Amino acid sequence: MASRAFESWAQFDLGWVRVVNPSASIDVGQIVAVEAQTLGLWSLNLSRIVEAERSATSLGFVYATTPMHVEEGEERFLLRFDPEDGGVWYELEAVSRPRDNFAWLGLPFTRLFQHKFAGDSHRRMRQAVLS
Repeated sequence: MASRAFESWAQFDLGWVRVVNPSASIDVGQIVAVEAQTLGLWSLNLSRIVEAERSATSLGFVYATTPMHVEEGEERFLLRFDPEDGGVWYELEAVSRPRDNFAWLGLPFTRLFQHKFAGDSHRRMRQAVLS
């Protein structure tokens, strides 16, 4: 259930954020197009998967931003299954900085929305697994 939700990009299905190409696979080289609404404005941000992980106990990827993204950096999304206790863990890590001067001006808002995304994404994955 969790891996199916993860592969269908449920962690991005937040209302104010979504993956525009939901048929994208979790494979190295795949472009992921994320649309986000911040402060009433919609933006489209493209990232490329640079690492993918699939095993009996984990599913995940790292994507790096492209020049068609407001930030410069990488994000890691990982779903882990603990066979000993049956627990499922969703991990999200990001390292980024603004790409241009306009983005630097909005840095406080950018960080606020990045933290909002992390919290909303975790809640969405929890919903997907429990429903």
